[in-house]
Amino acid sequence: MPILNWIGKEKIVNHDKEVPFRLLRKNKKYSLGKSENLIIEGDNLEALKALMPFYYGKIKCIYIDPPYNTGKEKWVYNDKVNAPKIKEWLDRVVGPEGEDLCRHDKWLCMMYPRLKLLKDLLSNDGVIFVSIDDNELTNLKTVMDDIFGVKNIVANIIVQSNPRGKQQMKIAVTHEYLLVYAKDITKVKLKDAELTEKQIKEYNKVDDNGRRYREIGLRKRGAAARRVDVPNLFYPIYINPKTDAVSLTQSKYFTKKSIPLLSNNEEGRWRWSKKKFGNNKDKLIGRIVNGNKWDVFEMDYLLKEDEQKLTKYKSVWVDKELNYEKAKDLLKQIFNGRSPFDYPKTTFLLKRIIQLITNQEDLILDSFAGSGTTGHAVLDFNKEDGGNRKFILVELEKNIAKKITAERIKRVIRGYFYKKNRGEKIRVKGLGGGFEYVELGEPLFNENGMINEKVSYGDMARYIFFTETHTNLESRNIKENYLGRYGDYHYFLLFDGIKNNILNRKFLKEIKKKDGKKIVYADKCLLDEDILEKHQIIFKQIPYEVKIY
Repeated sequence: MPILNWIGKEKIVNHDKEVPFRLLRKNKKYSLGKSENLIIEGDNLEALKALMPFYYGKIKCIYIDPPYNTGKEKWVYNDKVNAPKIKEWLDRVVGPEGEDLCRHDKWLCMMYPRLKLLKDLLSNDGVIFVSIDDNELTNLKTVMDDIFGVKNIVANIIVQSNPRGKQQMKIAVTHEYLLVYAKDITKVKLKDAELTEKQIKEYNKVDDNGRRYREIGLRKRGAAARRVDVPNLFYPIYINPKTDAVSLTQSKYFTKKSIPLLSNNEEGRWRWSKKKFGNNKDKLIGRIVNGNKWDVFEMDYLLKEDEQKLTKYKSVWVDKELNYEKAKDLLKQIFNGRSPFDYPKTTFLLKRIIQLITNQEDLILDSFAGSGTTGHAVLDFNKEDGGNRKFILVELEKNIAKKITAERIKRVIRGYFYKKNRGEKIRVKGLGGGFEYVELGEPLFNENGMINEKVSYGDMARYIFFTETHTNLESRNIKENYLGRYGDYHYFLLFDGIKNNILNRKFLKEIKKKDGKKIVYADKCLLDEDILEKHQIIFKQIPYEVKIY
């Protein structure tokens, strides 16, 4: 497999492990009600790291719309990856040579550690969708192959977002791409799409029971359609000319023979094996084609078990609702006639993604939240199907997070008014729901490697349990100093401020109540080694033996 290299790669390939773990702090002023939905203000690299003890392996769907790195600098997002915060990060992580990196190197340095953390947050049956254009498509594809694995690519979808096309280019480009990767493609179950009106019209025949169907030739078309390709799928089928019924056996009723022939009269093959034919022959009929030749067709019904047939999504999306101008119009409605973004994604795109992969209780994450389209789409889709999906949005820029991302979500939750061309006010009903506005707080460890004095017991408990087990600890499961059991071990944490947490004989009485092996985190241990061994206790000193994730 090709390996992509770029200037600065050696400095950031494992940088996700060096990112300081920061605490999450809720800001009630910008929140709306109590909810599991989150809008996080701050660097998405640090935010993704901070989410680990809560959401590691739990996110079903990730959508990101990172900077396309076009070299333009007029958008709300600086698309040249040259924004002050990114430059500061590159200088700090890559070093002085960061100034000499070309824009593609900078973009890769920015994306690589973020994609690694996003993979960790995905559930085993989860999928990530990344919007991109030609500027970084090749680099993104190679990096995604590296991080997620070549075998885990689901699709590269073409999305027509600008039907008019970019007129400043020699060929007016009308599309972008949506790269789709799975955490583990063997565990992914994608949903199917409803048939379009055009597709439904193809079901233009009706059987004796009034059921609509269409006829599909049983002969294999396209690639590998010859007899030599799959010899066992070449066999004769016999047809009753009076009833059009079919059989594998010739008789006085089944007298007309049909074999699969290609248009050049070369022997072809059927799509079905003899076994499948035997189990489903009532769905097959014979027909005369081209005047005197008998052929066999499958009766493909519109309804299956009283539910309308669905179809797989295609890899080219050209729906008019994907046009970014429609997304701008929606933002203008929400923000009193102005659109704070020039090229926002449409809720239609995000709702299709949500429909494609999620169930009603799943989590959706967008770590380049921008105008908040993903959160809007989740709320809208929940309203349509009664679901309880939750969103997590991360936005780097403070003003965008507060004044655009959170403000948009507030307005669509509560409802809003907008003016039509003639000044008529239209009321848009609210979608309901709420969200917690969260900011990145203090790092868990200070610059000297010691535990920050502002860290709470709950913060420490969740972090330690996560780094030990790679599972998330629910607050309701914490019983005083006991965090719970995972595998062969019980986990305990003595943490009440700094340097006041001692594993002694008094605490030993509590530990002894649990059978089996125990791991105890504390500042000091006053028990002898033989006592620890007798009671199967492993002592880990804070902060030196607290693992760094």
